[in-house]
Amino acid sequence: MPFSERVQQDIAAAGYETPTPIQAECIPLALSGRDVIGLAQTGTGKTAAFALPIIERMAHRVELGALVLAPTRELAQQIHGVFEALGRSSGIRAAIVVGGVPMDEDYKALRSWPNVLVATPGRLIDHLNSRSVVLDEIETFVVDEADRMHDMGFIPQIRRIIEALPSERQTLMFTATMPDDVERIARRHMRQPERVQVGRTAPVERAVQQLFAVGEREKTRLLLDLLRGTDGRVLVFVRTKRGVDRLARAVSGRHRRVARLHSDRAQPERDEAMAGFREGRYRILIATDIAARGIDVADIEHVINYDFPRSAEDYLHRIGRTARLAASGRATSFVTRAERGTLASLERLVGTKLALLTANA
Repeated sequence: MPFSERVQQDIAAAGYETPTPIQAECIPLALSGRDVIGLAQTGTGKTAAFALPIIERMAHRVELGALVLAPTRELAQQIHGVFEALGRSSGIRAAIVVGGVPMDEDYKALRSWPNVLVATPGRLIDHLNSRSVVLDEIETFVVDEADRMHDMGFIPQIRRIIEALPSERQTLMFTATMPDDVERIARRHMRQPERVQVGRTAPVERAVQQLFAVGEREKTRLLLDLLRGTDGRVLVFVRTKRGVDRLARAVSGRHRRVARLHSDRAQPERDEAMAGFREGRYRILIATDIAARGIDVADIEHVINYDFPRSAEDYLHRIGRTARLAASGRATSFVTRAERGTLASLERLVGTKLALLTANA
């Protein structure tokens, strides 16, 4: 690909050798200035698919030229890390502004004269209102995890942000599914976008999936049985913040290396939980759907849906945390009688029947 020598050096230093399918299709289009809608499953390498063209375009630019929106702090931090790694030799100055951290930290980041800004929508609106961020010179605008933005109610904020952008710009949108509100934004605010779809909306092919029919009272015992059967990293999804805390207490009695992640925890606590999980200090991470996107840990061996997700799309994003890129993994889900309807909609989405085992199988 026609990257500058400095970008090539950082690509090599990051260990990239062959582009993933979404990178191979999106990068040339983005480099040519086209608007792009990229549809791909989680874990396919899409962050680099938009980061590398931005780095090539923004290298040594003085003013702010690129804006990337992400739905959660964790995903924004992951994206910021990719820009720092792949733009190290190219003069890229990436700043991050997200909710949950003191505004003073944002002001310090903005005083570094970034040419790339990574942000969550709510915090960026705060800066637009105070005029501490001006978007008049943005050339490239990226919306990552657009369907998650929709799920979290961020569509009004995205419309407000778009109003502050120049009409002459490149827009890149990445999503796993295309809700109606997201499609309307794409049609209204993008210029003849090239649609790139990699694969179909289906669970990660390398993830071995198993589903257990359980009663609510059987879940914790079954979870502890599964945890005894694995030595690798395990990510456990629970529906509520209180449920995360309660289950973490129960699991900690048998397993010491347990961390919790949900939105009521302070940002330093969330950062410490994520760093500890990534570095291996914690083997088990118990989390709400805040972790369904934005966790880029390459070797999660097992994802367990302690509470079955509310939608088929959420199921795909959760199990996408394992079997990322070239790895393999396992995804286990507990399904109560009340959740059978969601299971039926999942089977319709993926076009296949999923076997439901009994808890003592």
